[in-house]
Amino acid sequence: MSPDTLIHPTTRMTLADFTSPGLIVPHLRGQDAASVIQELGQALQREKRVPDLLPFYHAALNREFLMGSDWEAGMAFPHARLPALKEVCFALGRSDESLRWGGKAVHSVRLVFLSAVPATDSTRYLSLISGLARLAREERLVEKLHAAQDTFEIIEVLKQIELRTNPASDLMKKAKA
Repeated sequence: MSPDTLIHPTTRMTLADFTSPGLIVPHLRGQDAASVIQELGQALQREKRVPDLLPFYHAALNREFLMGSDWEAGMAFPHARLPALKEVCFALGRSDESLRWGGKAVHSVRLVFLSAVPATDSTRYLSLISGLARLAREERLVEKLHAAQDTFEIIEVLKQIELRTNPASDLMKKAKA
């Protein structure tokens, strides 16, 4: 394998590469930020992506209350960065009703992407965040997420958002232009 292969992989990554069927909750029971973060955090722990739920839950909830992550597209993107985490991943929850999302929430939220991020991983996290931002701008795909009948249809929608392999270098190229 050449060094160039490591820098520029030939396989395309998508949002679906950061999650799995066990991390998708198509019908959230929680009705506010705290209960949804707990529910999605439990999915991350069940799938062995988060070793200890309590520190992860507190970190995600504290960050959310300091700076809300709700967006116009009816989505929220809470996350926690912790040293004990091994890989960047996310759990996705979909609510049948609009959620009360934090004290400062301006937008109604029905899709929540809870990300788990190792404290030292910025590159893959930037790829994930840029993909989630692109998803939020793709109204047709957001509608497909709401209409998906099951977890596997949700995964298929997530596969439609390709990720840049090195968003930091993309930003550098734009800055030089």
